[in-house]
Amino acid sequence: MKRIWIILSVLVLAALACQATGLTPVASPPPAAIETGTPPQSQPPQENLTVSIPQQEALTALYEQALPGVVSIRVITDQGGGLGSGFVLDDQGHIVTNFHVVDGAKQVEVDFASGYKTYGTVIGTDLDSDLAVIKVDVPAEELYPLRMGDSNQLKVGQTVVAIGNPFGLSGTMTTGIISALGRTLDSAHDAPGGGFFTAGDIIQTDAAINPGNSGGPLFNLSGEVIGINRAIRTTNYTEAGDPLNSGIGFAVSINIVKRVVPGLIEDGKYDYPYIGISALSELSLHEIDALGLERYTGAYVISVAPGSPADRAGVQAGTRQSGIDSLPQGGDLITAIDGQPVLQFDDLLKYLINNKSPGDTVTLTVLRDGDEIDLTITLAKRP
Repeated sequence: MKRIWIILSVLVLAALACQATGLTPVASPPPAAIETGTPPQSQPPQENLTVSIPQQEALTALYEQALPGVVSIRVITDQGGGLGSGFVLDDQGHIVTNFHVVDGAKQVEVDFASGYKTYGTVIGTDLDSDLAVIKVDVPAEELYPLRMGDSNQLKVGQTVVAIGNPFGLSGTMTTGIISALGRTLDSAHDAPGGGFFTAGDIIQTDAAINPGNSGGPLFNLSGEVIGINRAIRTTNYTEAGDPLNSGIGFAVSINIVKRVVPGLIEDGKYDYPYIGISALSELSLHEIDALGLERYTGAYVISVAPGSPADRAGVQAGTRQSGIDSLPQGGDLITAIDGQPVLQFDDLLKYLINNKSPGDTVTLTVLRDGDEIDLTITLAKRP
């Protein structure tokens, strides 16, 4: 049985956790070509116009340095089995991967690049960021902790490298660029009233990511882990139903990892700050006109959870008909949080999860019927 987490939207978001194996072996490679004794025709050397020699050498060095810290993960569940990736966090035997790689696992096997294999124990999971920590007891020489970077320093266009276990092909390296920053995805954490909470500060990349890459590291050219590969958006599938890379992949930013994982190791969980609103960004001109807004950017509040921090602070959702179904007029337009501009809801979410904890206070700047208002909110934890 194939096990792959699929999220449906206008396109399909296929979380890449596990290339499910159904407990069957990975297909063998095709047989090598038969030697005929006829030498191949000589071909003139071809100049590589896209990758310089220094960059090739840098990529080779990065792979050799990083590979010992990348692991393959095999799980057994009630539905069968699956494959994923992960990386060594420290010399205490903590392995970081995606939650959906180990979700429902009855048994977890961790395979190192050296060939060493061991069973692991899941000690913490986070459904909001799709992260999990596995503990292994292995000889010290098997542990090669990888260096973590700073995702706040990333820029669109930077070269990135993914190393993982796509389709069971361990140690596979692919390259690409950062396509966008600050994306959001649905989490696996049920929200009150239906739907899911939102995971923020997601890196978009065109590096080839496929089933089995989930949980594996995304590197910068300095060999630092700057993200954990989580999902792809695709409309293409294999005959077996596995999603295929389409050049739009997503990774959890490493700064989220650095905030969440210590809590998973210490307490087995991590609490996110909670405001209690649903908001829209990137409204069309038609929608902006229907709502009577005076600016094009910001996060327009469409609902406020009863009894939530936003509700107690007086944040308002729209209540008047606008001429567009399910988009009422009169809601607050959030333009800043603690003085930081909010061009879209993603900006607000990224600021919250990277800088704030339950119990902290924030100041939302909103436009309400043309007036600018500051609202002070004491954050709760996600219910």
